Amino acid sequence: MSIFDIADAKRHFSKLVEKAMLGEEVIISRDNKPVLKLMRMDRPKRPRKPGSGKGQILYIAPDFDSHN
Repeated sequence: MSIFDIADAKRHFSKLVEKAMLGEEVIISRDNKPVLKLMRMDRPKRPRKPGSGKGQILYIAPDFDSHN
């Protein structure tokens, strides 16, 4: 785990992203208190299937697509 303050994180953002992509936990702090964790996003475990939510929407407001 690596801890960086915000100023260092700004200067070395590309390197921090590389570390996170390799699986390392990167913590960004402000005033010596952790405020963010930079981590790699995992891909969905299975592909999305069109129509899988059919029948799950119970109500749609009549004006849901108005531009006002």
